Amino acid sequence: MASTALTIAGSDSGGGAGIQADLKTFSALGVYGCSVITAITAQNTTTVSAVHPVPLSVISAQIAAVLEDIEVHAIKIGMLGDPDLIACVADAIRDFQGPVVLDPVMVAKSGVELLPDHSMAALKMHLFPRATLLTPNLHEAARLLGTDPVEEDREMCAQGRELLALGPAAVLMKGGHGAGAACTDWLVEPDRNLPFSAERIATANTHGTGCTLSSAIAAGLASGLSMVEAVRRAHGWLHKAIRAADDLNIGHGHGPVHHFHEVWT
Repeated sequence: MASTALTIAGSDSGGGAGIQADLKTFSALGVYGCSVITAITAQNTTTVSAVHPVPLSVISAQIAAVLEDIEVHAIKIGMLGDPDLIACVADAIRDFQGPVVLDPVMVAKSGVELLPDHSMAALKMHLFPRATLLTPNLHEAARLLGTDPVEEDREMCAQGRELLALGPAAVLMKGGHGAGAACTDWLVEPDRNLPFSAERIATANTHGTGCTLSSAIAAGLASGLSMVEAVRRAHGWLHKAIRAADDLNIGHGHGPVHHFHEVWT
């Protein structure tokens, strides 16, 4: 039987982030992907021009339809945006026993806000305790904690521990928005902090990196990898996808990473 992962996220009409990026990632890593769409966006590589939320009853129905028929081995949660939607998703997955990767999507690459401030409390209350792994970038971590973004390794780990205290089983502090020649992510678990470093690549084509990394980790967990193994494989795989991103040359803004860099010739 194939390993299966479910993504609960928004749709990106440009294909670089959200549901589209998640399903591409699942497929590229040999995992069957199911999807629940929380919002429809009019989006390309330069802007998000419209967001249309899907009714809560339809979101609940999508989740129920998948989980009652298909054996899902991991869930990735992305764009939510509304307190009622956050509570709806938490309730719909309450009986799911597998790992949950929560990517707290807040701002699109174009700068458009996707998670308003009034949704922060709901995210922490309903989904942080449900998360096997929380994957904030430096700006998201700071906003969740009501403080300034940090860049130093020690400070990243400290913020990761503050987030860990809010309920998730582990936190991956993503260093892509940092500075320096290396990009380092820190996996913060109750008993250790583990770094994952790679050379920083000079490219504007990084649309969907957050969605892609979290779904790559979910794919690894769905396939039976340990948390450390799943993060290590996802980190290395995404680095190659970013390195190959310029080969795609999609759009006129922040283009997508190359999800199929290991497949296309």
